[in-house]
Amino acid sequence: MNQKILNLPNILAFVRVMLAPIIFWILINSDDLQAFGVHVSWVNYFAALLFVIAGVTDFFDGFIARSWNEQTKLGSIIDPLADKMLMLGAFLALSYINRASIWAIFLILTREFFITGLRVAAVSEGKDVAASKAGKLKTFSQLIAIGFLIMQWPFGTVLLWIAVTLTIYSGYEYTRDYFRE
Repeated sequence: MNQKILNLPNILAFVRVMLAPIIFWILINSDDLQAFGVHVSWVNYFAALLFVIAGVTDFFDGFIARSWNEQTKLGSIIDPLADKMLMLGAFLALSYINRASIWAIFLILTREFFITGLRVAAVSEGKDVAASKAGKLKTFSQLIAIGFLIMQWPFGTVLLWIAVTLTIYSGYEYTRDYFRE
């Protein structure tokens, strides 16, 4: 592992960490922003734009780290943390403004905390903790669902429950693989 801490992949992960609370703030304060004359659609557009930028950094930080051999211990910690912060912030805000089911959010977050704990245990035992294809599909489905919910597009709730299903399945797969090793 390359140990250059201030590299592009880590910077992109830190950008995601910084965008998470901004997106959260915009979403939970959309009513206040509307009081200043900002139409709700513009609030949604701006929150969605920042969320897309954050989602793109998620793809590129991993791609660049692997392609340029710039993987670091810090990156292996900050990347999943940044993902969790982004998803947690978006899901909690969407639940707070009544655009997402609290049960769906509870199931997703429960899986995320459980698997994070399992990953810590795996690392302490020297096991591989790389994301699986199901885990990547889970993240993609969550990103899409959040985007639809932010924009208040049709099928956002359906996409959220698809994301819940994929989230639970990937958690099952991760747990099964952990105990097989």
